Amino acid sequence: MIEHRNTDRVHRFRAEAASRGLPAHETEEWLKAVKPAVFWTYKGDGPVAARLGGDALLPREAPTPTAPLVATVDCSLLPSDTGLPLPADGHLLFFAEPNVSFYGSKTDIVRYVPAGTRTTARPADSWYDAYPSHDLRMAWFGTSTPDTDTYASAKWGDDLDDEELDRVTRLVEDMDGAWTSTGGLWPMWTLALGGNTIALNCDPLDSVREDEPEDAENWVLLATWRCGEEVKQLDQGIISWLIRRTDLASLRFDRAYLWVDM
Repeated sequence: MIEHRNTDRVHRFRAEAASRGLPAHETEEWLKAVKPAVFWTYKGDGPVAARLGGDALLPREAPTPTAPLVATVDCSLLPSDTGLPLPADGHLLFFAEPNVSFYGSKTDIVRYVPAGTRTTARPADSWYDAYPSHDLRMAWFGTSTPDTDTYASAKWGDDLDDEELDRVTRLVEDMDGAWTSTGGLWPMWTLALGGNTIALNCDPLDSVREDEPEDAENWVLLATWRCGEEVKQLDQGIISWLIRRTDLASLRFDRAYLWVDM
């Protein structure tokens, strides 16, 4: 199921926003914040494009993982216009502990295994058990709108008085509603590649830019996992992997950053 970021939807969104009395310049700013993303769910009958949990398939000479495997993504099945400089083939592996203290820059939370590499199953050397294994068969490529609170904070700051706050909150909610009305809502997803961050207690991009201030605008969201009910340690947990765009293009996954929230 593919949603192209086509001109038709953009025109319909502009018309809908105008019909709601939303300023044209605000509409254009909103469009700049909408990003492409790939989403996976448990259901569907397509090819297995990603897999949650289980043991990691790694080369024999690769270091033993120090955190459980969250997901394996087949890069050859990704669309070409994700907005990220991703490998054309091979597999991306994402690792994380279900613990809010397990965050920051880490060398082995994302690994890349080139196509054709001989691999063997490698359990993690971790206090935590492996996550239950699930195929993710239904994948769709669509748009990811910004978190409304994060968008408002980034655009107008956090020092608004009550009247200003009400105004911008209504504006952003109306913008989001106009966008949704022109394309509908996606079903609940489990794993996403790219797109906008999910902000629970704080925005993951704000956190990494605060901890890694050099090249702050170079950081992008690589992947997001909505933890299922089987992850008892995290209540409605969200785990995000972030990376500098230049590091992603150079396959420098040892410089990735992890954010765990609930």
